[in-house]
Amino acid sequence: MKVIIPVAGIGSKLRPHTHTQPKALVPVAGKPILSHIVDNLIEAGLREFIFIVGYMGNKVEEYIRTTYPGIDKTFIVQEPREGTGHAVWQTRHLIREDDELIIALGDSIFDVQIRDILSLEGSLLGVKKVDDPRSFGVAELNEDGSIRSVIEKPPIPKSNLALVGLYKIKEGRMLMDALNQLIARGKSGQGEYQLTDGIMNLIQKGAKIRPFTVEHWYDCGSKDSLLETNAVLLKKTVPGTIPHNFENTIIIAPVRIADNCKISNSIIGPNVSVGDHTIINYSILKDAIIGSFSEIRNAVLHHSVIGNDASLHGQSQSLNLGDSTEIDFG
Repeated sequence: MKVIIPVAGIGSKLRPHTHTQPKALVPVAGKPILSHIVDNLIEAGLREFIFIVGYMGNKVEEYIRTTYPGIDKTFIVQEPREGTGHAVWQTRHLIREDDELIIALGDSIFDVQIRDILSLEGSLLGVKKVDDPRSFGVAELNEDGSIRSVIEKPPIPKSNLALVGLYKIKEGRMLMDALNQLIARGKSGQGEYQLTDGIMNLIQKGAKIRPFTVEHWYDCGSKDSLLETNAVLLKKTVPGTIPHNFENTIIIAPVRIADNCKISNSIIGPNVSVGDHTIINYSILKDAIIGSFSEIRNAVLHHSVIGNDASLHGQSQSLNLGDSTEIDFG
């Protein structure tokens, strides 16, 4: 079984952080988004990976080669970037007749047991019920529970089952043939080649595809969703108390602090991730992601994302207040 992970997107909603690194390498809960995905797949026993890179793809390749020397890895450049269907189609020369595929989009983290999915027969698509499915691919089911149709971002959805971006495709070569037909036919009305259209082609050719429910699915496409995912994953992975020797500092769990940090006279937490070699002094941080090699002094931060090598020096005040005085710094 081969794993295909498209990570070619530019991550415009996460700017300015994606001006200097690809979205897949933006940290959340102590490690890059891509590592959460790859670690889960490796834990299930998968070892053969194909990464479809584009924007700053050299950084993705360097990170994967350094961090995961033990896996079989291939890197393919998607240029131009013309949708998820086009991205997966780029791998067609690597897919043999009997290959099964796991396709995992590189900007979402899935809290699922991949081994359980691998043990099931046939092709499967991960789905989750959402309140407003218009921003997602949507699956519509037959009476027997199999998938009747999939469509990308329908203006009037016929179902609230959103595709979460995790697919197990038994008919790997057949999917590539379907994508070949899709590319030959031309782009969809949305100006891209959609993977959902290729999967719909499979269904029309008689492939039996079933859904599986993903209860916990963490989107990392914007600042708000990134911080929400950071908080959820910290609660799941970090112990309630963290022993530390930081001077005059209070840690309110859950917090993840990387190695070689210098923290003093501060309150950190809850829901804070701090990268390595970071300096924090006289500051209060909560609901925040702080990058590596950064420096924060005299700051009060909440709902914040600070990149790598950033420097923030806030204000400190010396006040002499008389009776019946009120000052509000906001």
